[in-house]
Amino acid sequence: QVQLVESGGGLVQPGESLTLSCVGSGFTLDYFSVAWFRQAPGKEREGVICMTLGRGRTSVADSVKGRFTISRDNEANTFYLHMANLKREDTAVYYCAKKPGNSCGLYPPPYDYWGQGTQVTVSS
Repeated sequence: QVQLVESGGGLVQPGESLTLSCVGSGFTLDYFSVAWFRQAPGKEREGVICMTLGRGRTSVADSVKGRFTISRDNEANTFYLHMANLKREDTAVYYCAKKPGNSCGLYPPPYDYWGQGTQVTVSS
């Protein structure tokens, strides 16, 4: 059974950093491209950052460029979202996702499996 499980969300103050983890099971991460999305209340789900398999090319949303990065540990079947200099507008539920193939984008299709989401709240 394929599963993605996020962890690491929480309440942080503006300017602080946070790292989210996404652990996969039921598949081998090496063969998939991965991504992080987020959804704030009343807004559509938006792509934040993604990474291809293999060479690990990334695409980053303008809203987080220079602040968020993505990494992966294929041996641990885990990938990460590293968030720095967090802003109030980063408050959202964050989702990890995977897709087959050596390309990635910041739109929900064609990611085929998703995590359940983890809440990140940036507030003073």
